[in-house]
Amino acid sequence: MSPGDEHDYRSADRGGRSDDPYSTLGGTRQTRTRLPDSNAGHPQARRPARASRSLVMIVGVVVLLIAAIAFANRGGGADDEGSPGAKGRESAGSAPTAPTGTKPVQGRNGTIASGFARDEQGAQSAAANYAVALGSVEMFTADTRHDIIKATHDPAVVPKLQSDLDAAYSPSFYANVGLEKDGTPPAGLTFVSRTVPVGTKVVEMNDGAATVEVWCTGLVGLAGEGATKPVTGTWFTLTQKLTWAGGDWKISSSSQSEGPTPVNGDNRASTADEMADAIGGYGGFTYAR
Repeated sequence: MSPGDEHDYRSADRGGRSDDPYSTLGGTRQTRTRLPDSNAGHPQARRPARASRSLVMIVGVVVLLIAAIAFANRGGGADDEGSPGAKGRESAGSAPTAPTGTKPVQGRNGTIASGFARDEQGAQSAAANYAVALGSVEMFTADTRHDIIKATHDPAVVPKLQSDLDAAYSPSFYANVGLEKDGTPPAGLTFVSRTVPVGTKVVEMNDGAATVEVWCTGLVGLAGEGATKPVTGTWFTLTQKLTWAGGDWKISSSSQSEGPTPVNGDNRASTADEMADAIGGYGGFTYAR
């Protein structure tokens, strides 16, 4: 979560539910019930449905299921032209995240991955990992925030950015997200701030610079009984301008836009205790690709 991001990092409209394309019978969420036929007054009762038709339908579904499983499990070598990872980096459109044969980075700058490759894959990896770090709880504490900014940003922009962020993370901002004036959560509650990259896209790239969009979903709020700011989900896209500095990709500037936001599903909202247990039991990711 970024500076003052009550109006930046985590803004997302929550409009009312519209037609649900995934529901039954064209979104009406209704089912049809056929009452049994009666012979009284009807000399010729309705003929029963032919068993052969049902058998054909069942066989068809099974065949489609087998075909889908076979397609999903189809293997291919690193040089297989049919595999998503084999496409050239210059191919048009966004390719799905897939094994490419390149090992994950081994370096660490504090708790943040470092040593990304100087190519499209490396730029996307850096942007995704930096999005996770910049949307973390650690951004709400001055010392750890300073470390994150130094690890993710071009040294040329760090001093001014640090000053701007120190001013942005003010007592009034903390109060707005339900925290105490010093940025700590109220007693008995757990503060949640996580960014989860959903996908990345290289918009522009040359030898020493890249612009990468990171589509994200995020969690922010307080978990626990009596929380006045419950944990909510948001959707947003980060646009990071990266520069090659000191042997790694670093952020020179960034911006955020709302969405794309999917239609809300029918999932039951978890209780405060369930959410607190999940936050404490599931760790976040440090390497996204």
